Order: sequence, then structure tokens, then C-alpha cells
Amino acid sequence: MPQSAGENSPTLRPDTAPNQDERPWLAAARRHGAAFADKPYWDPGIPALVVRRWPDLTACLVALFFFWLSLTPSLVPRPWYFQGVIGGITAAIGYGIGATLSGLFRLTFSRRPSQEMRARSWLALYVITPPLVILLLSQSADMQRELRRLQELPPTLTWHSLMITLIALGVAALLVVIARTIRLGTRQLTRLLHRFVPWPVAVALALSLTSIVVVFGTRDVVFERGVLSIADRVAAAKDRSTDEGVLRPFSPLLSGSPDSLVSWEDLGNKGRSFTGGALSGDEIARFNGRPAQTPIRVYVGRAAYDDYAQGARLAVRELERTGAFDRSVLAISGTTGTGWINPTTVEALEFMNSGDTAVVTMQYSYLPSWASFVVDREEAGNATRALVDAVHERWSREPADTRPKLVVSGESMGVQAVEASFDGIEDLLDRTDGALLIGPPDGSPIHGALTEDRDPGSPVWRPVYRDGEHVRFAQFPESDLSIGDATWAEPRVVYLQNASDPVVWWTPHLMFQRPEWLRQPLGPDVTGAIDWFPLVTFWQTTVDMAVSYGAPAPHGHRYGSNPVDAWEAVIPPPDWAPQDTRRLKTLLELRHPPRSGWAGKPE
Repeated sequence: MPQSAGENSPTLRPDTAPNQDERPWLAAARRHGAAFADKPYWDPGIPALVVRRWPDLTACLVALFFFWLSLTPSLVPRPWYFQGVIGGITAAIGYGIGATLSGLFRLTFSRRPSQEMRARSWLALYVITPPLVILLLSQSADMQRELRRLQELPPTLTWHSLMITLIALGVAALLVVIARTIRLGTRQLTRLLHRFVPWPVAVALALSLTSIVVVFGTRDVVFERGVLSIADRVAAAKDRSTDEGVLRPFSPLLSGSPDSLVSWEDLGNKGRSFTGGALSGDEIARFNGRPAQTPIRVYVGRAAYDDYAQGARLAVRELERTGAFDRSVLAISGTTGTGWINPTTVEALEFMNSGDTAVVTMQYSYLPSWASFVVDREEAGNATRALVDAVHERWSREPADTRPKLVVSGESMGVQAVEASFDGIEDLLDRTDGALLIGPPDGSPIHGALTEDRDPGSPVWRPVYRDGEHVRFAQFPESDLSIGDATWAEPRVVYLQNASDPVVWWTPHLMFQRPEWLRQPLGPDVTGAIDWFPLVTFWQTTVDMAVSYGAPAPHGHRYGSNPVDAWEAVIPPPDWAPQDTRRLKTLLELRHPPRSGWAGKPE
């Protein structure tokens, strides 16, 4: 029997049935809209697709949640482009967790959501995501403004919400594609191995081989032969250069001069800046209003010696040549990775003692601190210990009543290097007349022990050790160095550490362990909106280290002129008044203004 016309034609939904009076383009839009509503995702129906597979809905929801976590504040304000990177990394981590949970669910339960439920879920995600992201970014901007207020930054803040979103999407998509490519490679390798071994063995072998390739390939090829190799070449070229305005000194009291045992070329970039920018006795005298000496600065560059013992002996010979053991103060300074020494710390000591000082240091690397932390961490301690031992041995041969006060100092990686030169706080107190240690990184052995054994009730960001008898911690020295009626005995050790300094608090443990510095009460410049989230806080603090120079002192990793107050406490200079401290702090802030920008550590 013949079928009637239209009997086998597709059935149209009432709301999409054609209207004779409707314009063609509008009808087409209605048809496409209805098709999208029925299936708002791409499903090619090819299970073998891995890289080009449509995103998992559960994974997208978890990624969105992790992106929200990334918008929470951390220790220092961060610019929008770093926020985009953090958002992308954390969203990718969330996507991976969500995809894993979704995969486990599919393996455990055979029931799947209907196509209608899946379509409605995707439509709901499309509808709620844009306004939700806008709301989250708006709240994040408010929290960043509050953090800027706490850290004395200007209230204005450009928070490029669209750019943050685009950067986060790009970074997250790139990481997901990389992960899927690795997964596809593992699948192909499994099939290849299955030709020779049973399937379970093939899976285990493929996973093991892929893990080895990824881990060692990333570490050896990408990081060591790539990132570190480039950093080494750049740093080596920088070390051979001389900063603009730095000239070779001709005073015999300075390393690199014609009379020096260390040539100008062997000082390295930071060594040349250290001795080429030294103060003169006349400069100090004009400030103090009384006669002053030209300070002694001894610097042994890495190119000047073959091993640490040889470099330490060379440093002692330079000290003897310059007459350093006849000065009132002899300071051993630890350097950062590149050999940098904070000029504010050195000049504060020289001004306060009318130039009757000698400062000695030895470069152990020319790599930036982050690279030295990876490859030269133990070398920093070995080099500085050799220097401390050699100088201390020579110093101890001087008559006890006439030899100079022996002090040690360091900042950032320099703290870790100095602390590794002693067997503990008692050894440091026994062998020196005081110490100034600034921005100690996590892992500094003595700092870690002092913090762990602090007096009950004192916060980790301002610990009190044995009632402050010999050791005290400060962010605002004028008030923090006073602990009630406690007696401050000599020798004295001062730690300058800001509650918001990510260098002090960064550790891999942040990935899975809530840190003590997030316990109440929080530090004076840490926002109450901060919180700890697994993995997320680690990445936030990692990026914080890169931007820790964006806040003014004493916030982030900037300490400004606070070394003046610290030195005044460690070795009080004679005939020094409070107004002298204020004048000197102002002068040093003018001489060494902070660099502009978010990164730009002076090394």
C-alpha cells in the first residue's frame, strides 16, 4: 500500500516547526538553537579520541572551583598577568582531579546520565559560568585592594578581568592538551607492548615508562638542559659585565684596586659593584659631622679561586693586607646566589661606626638565587663556612682586648649560607659578637630551630626565643625589638622578617599541609581573607616570591632601611642618638630607592 506523503518525514518540535511568514535566517537560527539545546556539546562518537575529546563536565566543574580558589588573596598583592597564570595552573589541577573522579565513577557504576540530563547540565554550566566568573573576579579585586591597603600601596589597582580569564583559559587548555597527549602516547605504547606481553603487564610497563620519560625528561631536558642552561649562560654573561657607573677603585682598602690580591676582572659583576661603589671617609664624615675612615671592603670573586679553602685563605690575606684586624668592627657577610650584598646593610654599618669597619665576603656562584637554591644550595653553606672558619681562626689570634668585634650578616640566601657555617645558635653566639639576618628562607637551619623552640604563645611570624635574651625578631624594629622588661644580653642576634615575606614561608609542604603562619593571630600586614587550600596555596606563594618586591618596606621581601635599627641594637655605636638613626635611614632610602616593578630583585 503506498504511503501517504510525509509519513516518513522527521517529526519537528512544535516550537521549531516552520512558519510560512518567518524569515529564512530566523528560521535557521531557531533550528540551530533547538539543535544546540538538545546537544550543547560535541560528541563525534569515536571512543578512541583522546586529545580532541570533548571536556568532561565533572572535570570542568572542579576546574571552575579551583579557579575560584586561585582568586583568593595570598601574602602580597599580585598583578593580573600572574593571577591569570595561577588561575590556569590551578584550574588545570582541578580539571585533572575532576577527570580522575569522573573516570573512577564510570569504572565503578554502569549507570550513565541520560542525554537530556547531560544536555541540561551543560546548558546550566554555560549560563552560570560567565556571571559567576565576573562575580569571583570582582570579589578578588576587592580582596587585592584590601591587601594593598595593609601593605601601604596606592589604592588604585587595574584588575583586568577579561585578560585574567583569557590567560587562565589558555594556560589551563595548554596543560590539559599536554596531559592528554601524554595519555595518548601511553595508550599507544600499551598497545605496542601488548603484542609481546599480557595486557596487565603491558599497562604496568607503559605507565612506568611514561612516568620515567615525563619525570626525567622534564627534569633533565626541559629544566636542567633548558631552563638552567639558559639561566647559566645569561648569568655568566652578566657576571662578566660591569654595571653602568661602576669604576675600578684605586684605594688600597678595597678589593679590585691596583694593590689588591684579587684582580678587578675576577671580582664578578656584583663584586665590582660592591667595591666600586664603596663609601669614602669624606662622605661618612660629612654625614656624621666628625672625622671618619674609609671603610675596608674585601670581596673574593668566584673566578679568583679553585676551591673554597683557597678562596677563604685569599680573603684572609686580603684582610691582612688592608689592615682589617685593626678596625673596630669586622663583618663577614653571606651573599645571595649572584654574589649580591645589600648595600644598605653594609653602608648602615659603615656610617654608624664612622668607617672604622671591614666587611668581607666570598662569591660562591653567579646564578640567580632561585637557580642557586636548586643547584648550589649546599655549596652556599660550604663556601661560607670555609670563609667563616678561616676568618674566625685568624681573628682569634689577635689580642682579645684589641681585636675588632666580629659580626656576621646575610640576606635571603645569604642567611641560609651564614647559618650553615655554625652548628647552632649557641655556636653562633660563642664565636661572634652579634648577627643581623634578613629575610631568612625556609630551610635556614638555625632560624628553623629557633622558630620551632619559640616560647609558648608567640606567633611564628614574630617568635620569642627564651624571652629574647640573645635573639629577637622584628618587622618594625622600633617596637618589635623591645620585649617588656626582658634583659637583652650580648652578643645579640636580630632577625628581620616580614609577616608577608613569601621567601620566609615558602616550602613544598604548603602543597598538603596548612602552615603555622596562617593561624590566628595573623601578621600585621596579612589580610584576614587569606586561607590555605591544598596545592593552590603552594602555587600562590611560589608566584608571590616573584612579586615580593612590589610592596614597600617593611612588607613582602623588602626591608628598606630597617638594618639601621637592627645594627644599632646588635652593636650600639658610641655617641649615637635616635635622631642619627632617623637621619641615616632617610639618607639610605634616598641612596638606594627600591626598584620599580613587581619582580626585579637587585641581584
